[in-house]
Amino acid sequence: MRPAEVNRLTVEEAADRYVELVRAKMVTGALSAGTGEVYARDVATFVRLARPGRILDDLSGEDVDAILLAFARKPDERRAATGAEVRQSASSQARFRRSVSAMFKHAALAGWVQLNPMPSATVMARERGGLRPERRALTKEQAEGLIGAARSPAAAARPRRRDQRTDLRDSLIVLLLTTLGPRVSELVRANVEDFFINDGVRYWRIFGKGGRTRDVPLPRDVAAVLAEYLQARPASPDKALLLSWRGKRLARGDVQAVIDRMQELVDPDHRRTVTPHGLRHTTATHLLADGTDMDSVRRVLGHSDLSTLGRYRDELPGELEVAMRAHPLLRGPRPSGLPRDEASGQSGGDPSGRS
Repeated sequence: MRPAEVNRLTVEEAADRYVELVRAKMVTGALSAGTGEVYARDVATFVRLARPGRILDDLSGEDVDAILLAFARKPDERRAATGAEVRQSASSQARFRRSVSAMFKHAALAGWVQLNPMPSATVMARERGGLRPERRALTKEQAEGLIGAARSPAAAARPRRRDQRTDLRDSLIVLLLTTLGPRVSELVRANVEDFFINDGVRYWRIFGKGGRTRDVPLPRDVAAVLAEYLQARPASPDKALLLSWRGKRLARGDVQAVIDRMQELVDPDHRRTVTPHGLRHTTATHLLADGTDMDSVRRVLGHSDLSTLGRYRDELPGELEVAMRAHPLLRGPRPSGLPRDEASGQSGGDPSGRS
């Protein structure tokens, strides 16, 4: 239903009012801090792309399409530190579209626009600039290269500050993200007291989405790095596990910079740009590929049901070939005198001589 009278606000004025509402919801707890900051950042980007002085009600579906396409082709500023121009990923594009849609939905209710233009916008993530979503999970070689860099003496040989072992902190961040796959919000929210020992096993009590908690055991190598980091961790009144060089809780945006720095130590042949969420995909993909029980992987990642887990499972190069070579129906007892490959029909020829 159209409003009786439209308040013809400029794009900038409407965005400012909407962000004020978002921040109010953050204060009351109706919206998480992370989600609210994402909305605010996307709306600020929308203002720049739409031009601040335009009247919001004058934007049509075609105008919104042009803005979505402009965002898709815009370099990812968060990755500028890597030196390479990285375009917006499909997931970032979809997120930006959701943020803009939420703002227009509120604008229609508040009487800032006669009609919400989003239903008329036809550009979707898979169409923007011909972009396609890239695989998120690292291959086995790429993941092992990153883990090897985190555990290598080279990482410890280049501390960023003499008064802190930020090298240990950075190694711990990469190991936790790669082997346990926590959400980046869960990682930066972690406190020292969330890590405990039970029957000789070190656990991380992760406080996840929806108020749910899960206790995840740490691999021994990761637990060893954690113990070393806790000994070297600078004294601070902040109970956060991960501290910045100022002694404050590490921010979400700092985690990507840590990953990028660690990638500099990886062999270029096995190096690929990856986000914290991509490392979450990496954890799920390789645990499942190794035959780990699906429910166990679900519990490690903190998903509420198994259906969600399917979205985190990426294909691995050569995966089907390996599966067919080790087919479960061809693992029976082999005929005496025949090598295993011939008994399973993998010798490349017919033992009977028939073609």
